[in-house]
Amino acid sequence: MIRHVVMFKFLENAEGRTKAENVKLTADMLRALQGEVPTLKASSVHIGAEGADATNCDLLLISDFDSLEALNEYIVHPKHKAVGAFMRPLRESRACVDFEI
Repeated sequence: MIRHVVMFKFLENAEGRTKAENVKLTADMLRALQGEVPTLKASSVHIGAEGADATNCDLLLISDFDSLEALNEYIVHPKHKAVGAFMRPLRESRACVDFEI
């Protein structure tokens, strides 16, 4: 089993919306992938606590896959790629780690 953990830091304003608006929209889109991408076994999306240190990331995605091949299928799935295209102009940075559980 592979766990895919991704953290995102968002821009203060992007595409005419605030950081909070963009974080919520993105979180909703990521949650909607569950059941839509066959290789995605489980996922959870977490929004950083209001008032937390400003240097913290804003959004955390934790996803589980049967294998690295299954993760790679998720990465190229059209619905996942659509979320990535939506959020790319909204984010300041991204950090990721994939590991066996």
